[in-house]
Amino acid sequence: MQQSDPLAAERSHRASSSDMKNPSHGSAARVIPIVPMSASETEVARQMQICNACRYCEGFCAVFPAMTRRLEFGKADVNYLANLCHNCGACYHACQYAPPHEFGVNVPKAMAEVRLETYTEYAFPASFGALYKRNGLTLSVALAAGLVLFLWLGVALQGGLPVDGAPGSFYAIFPHNLLAAMFGTVFLFSLLALGVGVRRFWRDVSVGSAGETNRRAPAVAEATRDALTLKYLDGGHGDGCNEADDAFTLARRRFHHLTFYGFMLCFAATAIATLYHYALGVEAPYPVLSAPVLLGILGGIGLIVGPAGLLWLNLKRPAARGDARQRPMDRGFIALLLLTSASGLALLALRASSAMPSLLAIHLGIVMALFATLPYGKFAHGIFRCAALLKSSIEKRQRSTLSVGSD
Repeated sequence: MQQSDPLAAERSHRASSSDMKNPSHGSAARVIPIVPMSASETEVARQMQICNACRYCEGFCAVFPAMTRRLEFGKADVNYLANLCHNCGACYHACQYAPPHEFGVNVPKAMAEVRLETYTEYAFPASFGALYKRNGLTLSVALAAGLVLFLWLGVALQGGLPVDGAPGSFYAIFPHNLLAAMFGTVFLFSLLALGVGVRRFWRDVSVGSAGETNRRAPAVAEATRDALTLKYLDGGHGDGCNEADDAFTLARRRFHHLTFYGFMLCFAATAIATLYHYALGVEAPYPVLSAPVLLGILGGIGLIVGPAGLLWLNLKRPAARGDARQRPMDRGFIALLLLTSASGLALLALRASSAMPSLLAIHLGIVMALFATLPYGKFAHGIFRCAALLKSSIEKRQRSTLSVGSD
């Protein structure tokens, strides 16, 4: 049996009203087909109905205030709420209806299952959505292919990876323009794939008045702040979330910060090095105290400590708190980040040694695998979550159409 989507009904109603006001649009109202919900989406809708009656967790995160603005939960609502959820676990540990209660309310797990379906559904190209479900294999193949590619290039360009040469002379082994073209192409494709996917997601979940407001700037500012500070990993009270037990901890928030800002520092190091090369005509290798190297070192350390901490928390987290199918994706992405930072720091430390060419090929192969799999792995959760945070910020600035509940 198909679930009715109240947002689809609203779309149809708005189209009909628009046609009546504008005869040039035609006399027939635009018909929006009812989209059936999956078993996971139906389960989230069931649990949200129970939570909407209880509301004990209303102050924990953005999910529950957004929930109170709805009396029914269609496919678009469920996908939006699932991506707004940060899986902090506070609601699970506080819920009186959690298993073994007969209601079986487990919001973090139900939301996690829907998020995977969301990534798959909105993947671009659509056929690549299957990579999410076999992400462990995807990462393994991508990593192997990246390593083989650069080892082969070393043989093709140099007749093998040399053991002597100018210290730190990376471009003597792999020409700069070749690397820029290869990594630029893969990175731009990843941005395109993520951009198309999140645009389709936004189009489906931001129907109705959510996209019609003259107060977008404050909403964008709030959503940006919430994303950059990981506001909703504080448990709603500032003491943090639940990991292995009922105790609150800020560890997950802090490790996420180290991971994200470590990644951004490494990206900044690459951007500044590119500026040095093209705008200033200063080519690598750069001294240790130069901006690219210092930012790379700080970013690399962040990408060691942060992912290592997240992996530790992931291994400790109870299986009931999430979707077991996604563990290979979660851990594979963390491992790829660790390999990227470890190989990069090793390359920096040994760039004047005979091991440099081999370390360079290994590091480039790992980075290529990371870039190629960004749109089809755990990285996507940050992009979709930012879109959900923006919708939440816009939505709560609008007057509720309900006469019950609170924001």
